[in-house]
Amino acid sequence: QVRLVESGGGLVQAGGSLRLSCAASESIFDITVMAWYRQVPGKQRELVAVLGGTSLTNYADSVKGRFTISRGNAKNTWYLQMNSLKPEDTAVYYCNVETLAGPPYWGQGTQVTVSS
Repeated sequence: QVRLVESGGGLVQAGGSLRLSCAASESIFDITVMAWYRQVPGKQRELVAVLGGTSLTNYADSVKGRFTISRGNAKNTWYLQMNSLKPEDTAVYYCNVETLAGPPYWGQGTQVTVSS
């Protein structure tokens, strides 16, 4: 089975930046979208950023203009660049990939904590 591994989380002050990475263990067949989600305890997991097959991107309104999703130079790797971080960005961030024929794949999450 494909494994996704996130990295790059940590503690940062408000206004700071972090870059999250997601790496897949192997090539994934018929990818439709790559994405980043986040989740706060007691709340529903929410979509943060999407990178589509045409390389078009979409973002949640709350992060638009601050976050950027992109492909990496390495195979099966993508990133979430997070700038101007706010305390409300504190969450566990998950990378995700969806395919035409199979279920979505999820990483195990990386904690991002933004202090005031």
